[in-house]
Amino acid sequence: MKITFPKFLGLVSLVLLGAVACTNTEFKRTKAGLQYKIYSDGRGDLAKKGQFLKLQVLQKLRDSVLYTSYGTMPVYLPVDTPHNTYNPWEIFTQLRKGDSAVAVISVDTLMRKMNGQLPPFLKRKDKITFSFKVMDIFASEDLLNKDREGELAKQKDRETKEVENYLAANHIQAQKTAKGVYYVIENPGEGQQVDSGKQVAVRYTGKLMPSGKVFESNMTGPADAYKLVVGQGNVIPGWDDGLKLFKKGGKGTLYIPAYLAYDAQPGPGHKPFENLVFDIKIEDVTDAPPPAANPGMPGMPQGRPGQGQPAQPQPHK
Repeated sequence: MKITFPKFLGLVSLVLLGAVACTNTEFKRTKAGLQYKIYSDGRGDLAKKGQFLKLQVLQKLRDSVLYTSYGTMPVYLPVDTPHNTYNPWEIFTQLRKGDSAVAVISVDTLMRKMNGQLPPFLKRKDKITFSFKVMDIFASEDLLNKDREGELAKQKDRETKEVENYLAANHIQAQKTAKGVYYVIENPGEGQQVDSGKQVAVRYTGKLMPSGKVFESNMTGPADAYKLVVGQGNVIPGWDDGLKLFKKGGKGTLYIPAYLAYDAQPGPGHKPFENLVFDIKIEDVTDAPPPAANPGMPGMPQGRPGQGQPAQPQPHK
């Protein structure tokens, strides 16, 4: 699998591993002016250009954690010339396996270097603090991908366990499809069966797990039922799988682990690896119209429907 890597602002997903004082006297500066500090025992070889780092990362803006890989997938990044000259990639060749590092970005400096083109959530005088732990260094992309596959299997197991814990805590007796969607059928429906190639009109309410916060719904009100052709990848995989359990008039709930939803892409709750809950009602099942008449899910990129929020680029998982 060919891996790709984001540019800096897409990478803005790193931050404090712990409480580290960020005084100017403790930190060194790169040629571009980036403040940084490396915690190392000095053992092992330094990372070289052309290699890849496996990192646990955390990013903080003011008192808010913007992103953390802890408890989910580690981040894999190349040791290479940085896309911008003022970002944490500048210090990658100074890192060894087992090292920790903290880098601090001044938004004022970033604005000068990027001609003021910054996201609206950043303010003057802000500092973005990046922290990372070097878990491993790989000499080739093949070695990286082998390690990544193992981490993906662990992440899938974590998500499955989280869904099962949610069901148990809420005393929900759910069944599970072969692909991994958990479901409760309130009414299987009558008439035509939902299947690949059929167009389905769906009423739904999407909720975050475990909070139960509703992020999107067309179950009531003026909104029309959402129409999709099942099996064409125009919705999240958990929908393509779970909707086939119902016939016209069917009603129930799908409990979808993140690997069958938005995976590492930020989902409706603006976080990667989000498990989701959908209450659904099948309003109609018909033959599919011509492909051009099948739009993507509202507010969602084609191929990954079901998501009500635009995806932010993330470090390659």
